Amino acid sequence: MSTIGFVGSGNMAEAMINGILKANVYRPGKVYTSDIRPERLSYLREHYGVRTADSNAELASKVDNLVLSVKPQNMPEALESIKDAIKPDVLIITIAAGIKTANISSVLGDMAIVRVMPNMPAWVDEGASVLFANEKAQSKVEVARLILLSVGEATVVEDEDLLDAVTAVSGTGPAYFFLLMQEMIKAGIELGLPEDIAKELVLQTAKGAAILAERAAENGETPDVLTKKVATPNGTTEAAFKVFADRNFEEVVLAAVRRAAERSRELSVG
Repeated sequence: MSTIGFVGSGNMAEAMINGILKANVYRPGKVYTSDIRPERLSYLREHYGVRTADSNAELASKVDNLVLSVKPQNMPEALESIKDAIKPDVLIITIAAGIKTANISSVLGDMAIVRVMPNMPAWVDEGASVLFANEKAQSKVEVARLILLSVGEATVVEDEDLLDAVTAVSGTGPAYFFLLMQEMIKAGIELGLPEDIAKELVLQTAKGAAILAERAAENGETPDVLTKKVATPNGTTEAAFKVFADRNFEEVVLAAVRRAAERSRELSVG
């Protein structure tokens, strides 16, 4: 069995570690982690039984597959720390938003690199990940995809520029839904519902709506079709939708997603 290492061991790295161990893609002894926080490494070692490295360079010298799971602003320092230690035939998987494969190659050289945009539902094995493989990684992209399939769905695209849109839609997308849920809870409380009941109603409604939309899609029904089934003429849903329309809800959503995509592009140039 090959080895895998995570340079940076934050929340998304932990979600991936949890997923690959549960799916038996890797055994704990084949998983390495490094991080600037000793307490974080201690937690991962004790909780998951994985190995820890004293430095990024030490980790890079040991693994066959290396996940760059640091924040975009920390990527230059992380790359410098491993460039003299990394194996020439390693598969690099980067999950840092906005960092292009060319940016990584400019420091590490001609390496097999797969760029991935995962998202937070990977924590519950319901992630939506999109992968792009550079030319040298074409023969290894399925290795990366197998890793991401352990935490949800994983799709490969041929155009790296699409990852900016992916970042805006699914990478940051869960937060849009969380924001809507929080505001609906607050509205329910404002209308007189006890807080616990408001939370229960909103969370179950969100869960039910997502499951219904997924099953309807299998029959070719879009969210727009489902909307029309709920919004009866002159009913309560239609009344709410008129407020959304008056406040330019569609334009707000489009502007927000566009801005997220722009920020992803900005991160790629520093």
